[in-house]
Amino acid sequence: MLHHLIRQAARNGIQETGVRDTALPELAFRAAPSRRSFLKAAGIGGGALVLGAHVPLPALAAGPAPAGIVGPADPRPQLFVIVAPDNTVTVLAKHLDKGQGIVTGLATIVAEELDADWAQVRGAFAPADSKLYGNHFFGIQGTGGSTAVANSWDELRMAGAAARAMLVATAAARWNVPTGEVTVAKGVVSHARSGRNFTFGELATDAAKLPAPQTVALKDPKDYVLIGRPDLHRLDHISKTDGTAVFAMDIRRPGQVTAVLARSPRFGGTVKSVDDAAARAIPGVLDVLTLPVGVAVLAKNTWTAIKGREALKITWDDSKAETRGTERMLADYRKLADTAGAVAASKGDADKAFAEAATVVEAEFTFPYLAHAPMEPLNAVVALNPEGGCTIWAGSQFQGVEQMVVAHILGCTPEQVKIETQWAGGSFGRRATTTADYIAEAAIVAKAYGKAPVHLVWTREDDIQGGRYRPLFLHRIKAAVDKAGTLVAWRQRIVGQSFMAGTPFEKVMVKDGVDATMVEGASDMAYAVPNLAVDAHSPASPVTTLWWRSVGHTHTAYAKEVMIDRLAKAAGKDPLAFRLEMLKDHPRLAGVLKLAAEKAGWGQPLAKGKGRGVAVHESFNSFVAHVAEVTVDDKGHVKVDRVVVAIDCGRVINPDIVKAQMEGGTGWGIGHALRGEITMTDGIVDQSNFDSFLPMRMSDMPAVEVHIVPSRERPTGAGEPGVPTSAPAVANAVFSVTGQPLQSLPFSRAGLV
Repeated sequence: MLHHLIRQAARNGIQETGVRDTALPELAFRAAPSRRSFLKAAGIGGGALVLGAHVPLPALAAGPAPAGIVGPADPRPQLFVIVAPDNTVTVLAKHLDKGQGIVTGLATIVAEELDADWAQVRGAFAPADSKLYGNHFFGIQGTGGSTAVANSWDELRMAGAAARAMLVATAAARWNVPTGEVTVAKGVVSHARSGRNFTFGELATDAAKLPAPQTVALKDPKDYVLIGRPDLHRLDHISKTDGTAVFAMDIRRPGQVTAVLARSPRFGGTVKSVDDAAARAIPGVLDVLTLPVGVAVLAKNTWTAIKGREALKITWDDSKAETRGTERMLADYRKLADTAGAVAASKGDADKAFAEAATVVEAEFTFPYLAHAPMEPLNAVVALNPEGGCTIWAGSQFQGVEQMVVAHILGCTPEQVKIETQWAGGSFGRRATTTADYIAEAAIVAKAYGKAPVHLVWTREDDIQGGRYRPLFLHRIKAAVDKAGTLVAWRQRIVGQSFMAGTPFEKVMVKDGVDATMVEGASDMAYAVPNLAVDAHSPASPVTTLWWRSVGHTHTAYAKEVMIDRLAKAAGKDPLAFRLEMLKDHPRLAGVLKLAAEKAGWGQPLAKGKGRGVAVHESFNSFVAHVAEVTVDDKGHVKVDRVVVAIDCGRVINPDIVKAQMEGGTGWGIGHALRGEITMTDGIVDQSNFDSFLPMRMSDMPAVEVHIVPSRERPTGAGEPGVPTSAPAVANAVFSVTGQPLQSLPFSRAGLV
């Protein structure tokens, strides 16, 4: 549902809101580079075979492309594969790689159909151009929702197959033999009868002169040699090990200056007055600018800019700021939860079912604000171009949005905003903002300064105290089982901020007062329950919020799965058996649940103080189950010992990457459940760095065992689905030992860690 709604928003035309509240023009796309200019920019010499899937964006946006179709529909092809005379094969990724391994994944798809040798394959980021490189689920170029492989699967297979066909045709013509006698394997084109062969590089120049084929034959999956290989090394493993991988923090342009911003300590606060004399007196400080986004200090380096910011004396206007603390906000949420909200889902007659039920269970769940805290701080370099527009170097996740926002700021067209996408050191959703916030800030500062390229840097404190949090949430759930122990009724009320309200996506993401991202995983709950009612309240606050790894599923899956264990106990049933009874119409969910339970030894006895818990959930079209084993010591402290994960994400391109995503998602979910929270006192954030916003410790990390369900289904997501069920599995394991449900996160609040 989320993917569909985002795509609708993009199609309807985005009315962006700048950094704060200035209206922007409708969606526009920058022009594609010419083949020659693109090769020059990529540092590739002439004679290269450059090919893409000639499929217009709307064709794939409406659904999967017909297998084998690459025929021209757009005169400007999407360039995806470059076979160079030096025998390298470069695959262009239109998605940001922020550590999830997507450059490797997309390159694997092309290399498989091309029959390339993995040693000759390289990866690079595609130009920023939404019309050519738009995400088919979003309608604009961007990475998110665990969509990268799913949305590139068809077009990259076709691009690889087309390039292979052109190399084969070129070799056949040189040898004057039928194409059917030509074979390709490990980057070598061969003619077995004569014993002749060519490398790709030897054929590239002539192959580039051929027209792209109108149709291609795609490989039978039984013939895959790269897709599904567990030992295929990542394309970025060496550069990220030896330090040669370039991140935005590494960019240095001639004359570049560094900027940091002083922002209001309260969300919604604005600058009333500034005394910058002490800052300007610091050697190396170049300028101090008071702007709508805050007070910018520009200096020769980051340290000097930070020291200059510390010397500022700013009076803030808090008349429109958030001044409540989180406890007061939760109290206000509880008052809202006493009244009916906007209806998100309704079927059957819940009131009647509750009246007739044998057992009714009620619970309240609370979830704190959470920061993303990617390891590479937010940063971007903006260089104004003399002819208008600019060039941006950033770990750009929503290129389409960023081009539009910056174009509005600079008074140019989006095609004049060039984005050089760099590797990104994590994101977890933070770099994918609907307002392009930190990149927009960089553009605003660069425009105001106007003298040199500007590198805007957020410190760790800026990031943790700067918002765009996973929202604060409160859930109330009332559920019932009948005399046979069958779930017969479920009522859920969710209270929390909408991060879609007030954004370009509001018209399609917020329907009848319900933000779809708030209730996903609850309104479409897979468990068979005949009487279901879900509603929601979305109170407003100046606190800025944003999607966080696995979005709404971060809290809806937790509340659902912890509540299911309470209901299983009330029904006198085993938690695994109770779930399976309700998943008879969802074989893939039941499949991962059975697999995880089997591999974890569900039902086998455990020592005193040890417990086992389970959780299962669908998110981003993938199915994941976790079984956690914990130890609760005599003091009530919890240690997570072991976690078994089962995932069904369709056909797997790179098993090792899927395994890594499940391991990382498990640690991410459990780590935040143990200690993670952002709290406020009088509107000011209490946490500032990793000494107070506590990350997962190495000593906290359990042994994680990942099992992947073999599948012939289309690939789906792996980046986010490992998160939702990790924490509730741990909570349910603790529940099995103590009998006390964990309904308020983090666990540290209950003294468990």
